[in-house]
Amino acid sequence: MKVLVINCGSSSLKFQLIDMQNKSVLARGLVDRIGVQGSSLFKVAFNGDKEEREVRAGNHQKALETVIQCLTAPGKGPLTSLNEIDAVGHRVLHGGKVYQSALIDEKIKRIIEDCSIMGPLHNPPALMGINAAEKLLPGVPQVAVFDTAFFHTMPEKAYTYALPYEICKSYGIRRYGFHGTSHRYVVRHALQLPELADKEKKDISLITCHLGNGCSITASVGGQAVDTSMGFTPLEGLVMGTRCGDIDPAIVPFLQKNAGMDPEEIDTLMNKKSGLLGLTGISSDMRDIEEAAERGEERAVLALDIFCYRIIKYIGAYTFAMGRVDAICFTAGIGENSPTIRKRICNGLNGLGVELDEQANAAAFGCEAVISSPASKVLMAVVPTDEELMIAMETREVIA
Repeated sequence: MKVLVINCGSSSLKFQLIDMQNKSVLARGLVDRIGVQGSSLFKVAFNGDKEEREVRAGNHQKALETVIQCLTAPGKGPLTSLNEIDAVGHRVLHGGKVYQSALIDEKIKRIIEDCSIMGPLHNPPALMGINAAEKLLPGVPQVAVFDTAFFHTMPEKAYTYALPYEICKSYGIRRYGFHGTSHRYVVRHALQLPELADKEKKDISLITCHLGNGCSITASVGGQAVDTSMGFTPLEGLVMGTRCGDIDPAIVPFLQKNAGMDPEEIDTLMNKKSGLLGLTGISSDMRDIEEAAERGEERAVLALDIFCYRIIKYIGAYTFAMGRVDAICFTAGIGENSPTIRKRICNGLNGLGVELDEQANAAAFGCEAVISSPASKVLMAVVPTDEELMIAMETREVIA
């Protein structure tokens, strides 16, 4: 089975073509600057070759046409015919009350559209990608893989906000959680780690830390999510690249009254101008901030302190909420590639009996690795995420 995985942004279309027989990536790439004045940029890699060129992509359908033409290019593309594509899996941010990946029909498309109010930057582009794929690949099963679906197992006490109950029910206000595709992949993989082989899988307590430009932490027991740091939107929780994470909600009306800011300005402030960028005034990229901290720049040092402290607090809270933790896994851009951040976090978990293997941690860049010492009471590991493969796996399960 060959699955085409599509992940649409407002002006981009990322894709991977995956052969599920051996889970190999036959092609990957993206079309960027869709609908932006001038040319779009198309990047693709397959058969060990890379290609980059300018194309005309005024909308997502044109972008997908470019992808399909490349995949089926005679003597070059990995496909001889579109008939070789057995299914298309779409990454969709918000599924509301849809708690599992689903075969796309008109009802699912309406749900995606209705949830756009809670995912305005992600759901509309996903719907564009779905409509484009339906037109260009008629008859091919289309599957929506929702980021929020992994968190449907959370208990009511974990997802309910202490607002008037009727308001929560009327407007669908609850903790939904995000990065679910990544957390699901890492949890599934972590449960297979040889170091946990002596434990019953149904009892294994994990904390997965997805640390990238967006950051979230999820607690799970036996592979099922019991709590997560992101909430009604992806803004809640950890300090992120440009998102503030947890703040006192009273700051919002305070800024309205005293800074003359309207709701849209405050939303932009909290989502796009805060986090590491707002704290440092330098960058939202952790690599830049680590370099600045090494130079002794005080705001960069403070930003790293705040970033790691917030993560340590969440890990501690989830450990006690679950009663224990068997393993803590780092993933995504920062989690997979920053030994410095992992070390700072691990050093803050001495109370849990965490002991870091500094050599193993220093050597772990974008690869699976156990970074705790044999004496550690909690297994610490780096588990690279693969959201595209997870989407393909979910797609296969839906249409099987």
